[in-house]
Parts: sequence; C-alpha cells; structure tokens
Amino acid sequence: MLPTTSTPQPTLTDGQLAQVRTDLIEHAASTYPAECCGLIIQYWEAHHAASYIPVRNEYAGTTDERGRFRIHHEDWAEAEDLGQVLAVVHSHPDACANPSMADMVMCERTGLTWVIVGYPSEAVTVTHPTGFVAPLVGRQFHHGVLDCYTLIRDYYAQTLGIELPDFERADAWWEGADHADLYRDGYAEAGFVMVNEAPRQHDVLLMQVGARCDNHAAVFAGDGTILHHLYGRLSGRDVWGGYWDRHTTAVLRHRSLLDVGAAGGAA
Repeated sequence: MLPTTSTPQPTLTDGQLAQVRTDLIEHAASTYPAECCGLIIQYWEAHHAASYIPVRNEYAGTTDERGRFRIHHEDWAEAEDLGQVLAVVHSHPDACANPSMADMVMCERTGLTWVIVGYPSEAVTVTHPTGFVAPLVGRQFHHGVLDCYTLIRDYYAQTLGIELPDFERADAWWEGADHADLYRDGYAEAGFVMVNEAPRQHDVLLMQVGARCDNHAAVFAGDGTILHHLYGRLSGRDVWGGYWDRHTTAVLRHRSLLDVGAAGGAA
C-alpha cells in the first residue's frame, strides 16, 4: 500500500506537469508492458520547479506487473528527503489513461495528485483529491484497495459510524504455503465476536470459496440478503441462501452491537 495522509498537500500545477511530461512518457515506455511508477517532486531549494523521480514497482517481475503497482517504501522515503512530493505517477499499459475506481480511492487516501500515463497512446491524465467515495454497490474489484474486506470497512463506516482497522494483505494470501487465515486470526482485533445463532442485520459472514480457509466475507444486510464483493466482480447484493449459505462458516457480530435487538431476520 501507499502512504496515506489527511493533511492537505500542495497541488501540482499545469506548468509543473509540462516540465516533466516527457520524462513520464519515457519511463512508461522503458517499463512497458509492465506498469511504471514514480513521484513528481519539488526540490526543497527550488521554487515551482518540478522533477520526476522514477521508483521501483514492487510488482515488477510478477504476474501482476501489467495491472498493479506499489512504490517501494525506501524509494518513497528517498524522494521525500529530496523535496516535497507533489504527485504519484503510474502507467496503464495498453489501456487508456483514465483513472480506475481504485486509482480514485487511493488518490483520496494519499491526499496527493495522481498522474496516469496511457501507453503507448502517451495520453496523460491528472486526478486531484475531491472527496470521492466508492459506492457500496457497483464498485470495481482491486485486491487490497477495493475488495470484500474494504467493502465491510466502508459499510461499517458509512452505515454505523464504526471505523474498522485496515491491514496489509497480499493478493491470494489464502493460497500461500504459510496457511494464512487472516479473517479467523484478525476478527477479534477488529472488534468482532463469533456468535452461534442466525445472522442479524450488520453481522459479518465468513465464507470459504474454493479455498482451505475463510477467504471471503459479506455483510448480512437484513431481509435475507448479503452485501459482498466477490473476487474479480463488481460489488453487489445477493440472496443469502443456497450457495452462499452452504459456504458460510461463521457469523461475526461487532461488540458494539451485541446488546442491540435484531433489526433484520435471518433468511
């Protein structure tokens, strides 16, 4: 994940983007077909002058290099030593330069301008933080940014005003040799307890979907429905029954809701 901040950051100007545009395109070309990534900075001793700093993409050399990027933390720290970070840059190989929903979410989390280079089109777009919030239904999937746990976090924040902790999670962690079981290992720390009864509205349902451990989770939305975000699909609502009932392994309830009466019956 990228560093996040709630502090307003300096805005990249059109003139500063013009100063580095050629460097961005050349970097995108040099890493193609993998994504490039970098930072636009303003050196501490300079006024208004911008420079582009290419950085390492931690997904380079993996099967995700065409569609994901993560800036190496050491490179980010070195760039901050040189100057003020103005923008995060990455490329979209063989795709347009329009920001994805995940790009817009991460733009808000970092509080920085995001610049995207489409390659080989060489189109460049600029996205500034504007308060964008991904919808609960119809959001695109991007593991670690917009996935089943992110949907639960956003549901609890938007619906109940409860902030659940986030945590680092590698894609396909449920397939690893270390037999990670992140939901089972982390639900207590996130404020949940396991209940041995039918789900109530706002409960979280743990599920096993083609895995040896609980690798999916949904919110029981009441009226016999669940809200969830399945891998590779748009988030949405489904009837809790049949397939989803058979793959449910546990019902979790947030501690703050233990004494709240049932607000939605079981399916």
